[in-house]
Amino acid sequence: MELTITISNAAEREALFGPANRTLRILRDELNVSLIARGETLRISGRAPAVSRAAETIELLRKTTRSGSYVEETAILAAARMAEESATASLPANSNGSEAEEAIEVYPRGRYIYPKTPGQKSYVRAIAGNDLVFCIGPAGTGKTYLAVAMAVAALKQGQIKRIILVRPAVEAGERLGFLPGDMQAKVNPYLRPLFDALHDMMEFDQIKRLMVNDVIEVIPLAFMRGRTLNDSVVILDESQNTTIAQMLMFLTRLGHNSKMIVTGDVSQTDLPPDQPSGMIDAWSRLRAIKGIAFVELTSQDIVRHQLVHAVVRAYGSDGSGRTSSKKRAKTTSER
Repeated sequence: MELTITISNAAEREALFGPANRTLRILRDELNVSLIARGETLRISGRAPAVSRAAETIELLRKTTRSGSYVEETAILAAARMAEESATASLPANSNGSEAEEAIEVYPRGRYIYPKTPGQKSYVRAIAGNDLVFCIGPAGTGKTYLAVAMAVAALKQGQIKRIILVRPAVEAGERLGFLPGDMQAKVNPYLRPLFDALHDMMEFDQIKRLMVNDVIEVIPLAFMRGRTLNDSVVILDESQNTTIAQMLMFLTRLGHNSKMIVTGDVSQTDLPPDQPSGMIDAWSRLRAIKGIAFVELTSQDIVRHQLVHAVVRAYGSDGSGRTSSKKRAKTTSER
């Protein structure tokens, strides 16, 4: 089967195809089709199902380039997976007007962030529709990134007044000793991943100004005690490293007109072996409470480098080589 797509806009072709036609080379390997670009036309040939999937993937990526986003390898592979799962499960949206609903508008003009897999879409919808959301999943599934994006969008739209990003200060199997500097310098290494997400969605000077004015706060979990957080989005990252008492303390900080998003990867717990995880405990303890959403992302939702997919699968179907989250929750509830 052979299909020709016409892309008349030169800037769109350049963004879509990438340097030295990198996008086309990735799709050739991923989809097992022939892709030949000549001027304004792109010719796709191969077996009918593969050609259809390639055409759908190209259309998904074209919508990304129209929003001003740079097409990265992770986006290419995610679009290919989505095209395989459903021709209507498009990356920004389909023709029924849901594009605006799925686009997460952050601060740079014309910059949008899109959930790239069905699991990520469910996660974004859960955040939009609930005041408390728990999300677990392996590395690279966008748990923290999408949570920060939703918080930034809510701040930009005036729905909230503050963003509070929280992490437990737990070392990943190492002992770093006493770190130099003041309090902020000491905790900065633990909070760096949250800053990385913010820098994708705001300019450096803007982040600095908002932090000085306490509009954005990035703090260790230990500093949350005694606070009530109104008109805020509060994100607890790496929550698998909280104790049960810490999780209770955090959850009871929720104030009026606020949302809480709790994320974690239960396959990478850095607590002592005899210390139960507050995230696993909450996952089983709170599931019956109406108004709390629980989202479990899997290796199919990984949008990081394609090798992360392979690494997670090598360590087990749940990304850990351990028991599934459902079994972990059951074990916790029986303690």
